[in-house]
Amino acid sequence: MTKQAMVVDNDIFFVEFLTDILEKRGYSVIKAYDGKSSINQLREGPVDLLFVDMVMPKIDGKQVIQFTRKQFPENSFPIVAISGTLLENSEDLKRIGADHYIAKGPIETMTDHVSKFLDQLDKHAIAASDQITEPSRLFQRQSTAELIERIDFQDGIFESIGLGLFVIDREAQIIRVNELGLEMLNKSMETMISRHVTTLLPDPEKTRLTSALKLVARNRNKKSVSFDVDSDALHLRVIVSIHRIGQEAIGWIIALEDKGQWEEPV
Repeated sequence: MTKQAMVVDNDIFFVEFLTDILEKRGYSVIKAYDGKSSINQLREGPVDLLFVDMVMPKIDGKQVIQFTRKQFPENSFPIVAISGTLLENSEDLKRIGADHYIAKGPIETMTDHVSKFLDQLDKHAIAASDQITEPSRLFQRQSTAELIERIDFQDGIFESIGLGLFVIDREAQIIRVNELGLEMLNKSMETMISRHVTTLLPDPEKTRLTSALKLVARNRNKKSVSFDVDSDALHLRVIVSIHRIGQEAIGWIIALEDKGQWEEPV
């Protein structure tokens, strides 16, 4: 049976570059040019090998890997992180959940490293957390460390803010969610990521959510819209606002506040 690989990278050149190497090795290759597309395709079933670029807009490589691990807990196919900036050592590799790492670099060098990796993989002679090349040879460590620190700082805010947070893109699909948000809705990350925003709330509340999204999108002076959800399972305040970068609206932010958390004891 033909082995199947997936290559995920928003750089079309690198997708084609890796696809060419893999096809010459007998793989059938699924191409994905962003994290959201890869998740939608992985929902169709596992692959034999997954290459994931770490730096992608909206849904990044770390989220793709987290989704894959949770979607296929019993199927441990190799996941290869590809990056030129975000991995320094095996601890970074372990933190994102990948098995292997190949640094982006000059094409001749990268071709050699990918081929070497596939040779070892075919012989079952490669261990998890093997780094094929050191990123320090291609990028300054200080710049890399500062970038990692900045991302970790932002991630810490996102997870620690005390609200359930959901980031929604222009297509009204969920592209990021924090742990508290999942806990509030009793949902798992793999069931929510890259799903339509209306999957957040039960059917009776979907119309209200859609109306709130439209209202803040159409009225620039409307900073946010909120409404309460009260049912047997949920007691939440839902706060909807536009997600902007500069003057450009790129989607929505939805915050969930647990109403019961702030009630005074009787």
